[in-house]
Amino acid sequence: MPRILLVEDNEMNSDMLSRRLVRRGYEVVIAANGRLGIELARSAAPDLVLMDMSLPEVDGWEATRVLKTARETRDLPVIALTAHAMSSDREKALAAGCDDYDTKPVDFTRLLAKMEAQLAARGRGGAPQPQGEAK
Repeated sequence: MPRILLVEDNEMNSDMLSRRLVRRGYEVVIAANGRLGIELARSAAPDLVLMDMSLPEVDGWEATRVLKTARETRDLPVIALTAHAMSSDREKALAAGCDDYDTKPVDFTRLLAKMEAQLAARGRGGAPQPQGEAK
């Protein structure tokens, strides 16, 4: 079962997305700020990070830069999740080291496809089996 680190400070967004991911067969670890996200990326051994970019303490841009420059986390795939939907925001996320980018509100089917592509590209397993979640 792939482990996903969800770094999201909005409790409602975090709850909704984590519940849907668990129903799809993922294990989810949650961090409510960028500092904790960096710590959990190092200690919780996630297979993929979903990173909100507007975070307290350390924003998602900086947290991603930290993860991508550290030897132990640089190969960890990071997908930016942000309400910033302009093309320059996508470029900024990729420049910070994100491996992909998705906008809020989250299109769950599209996000799952991006997650599965990142996991498969790194040999971290295929899609988990859904547990009662309708697409």
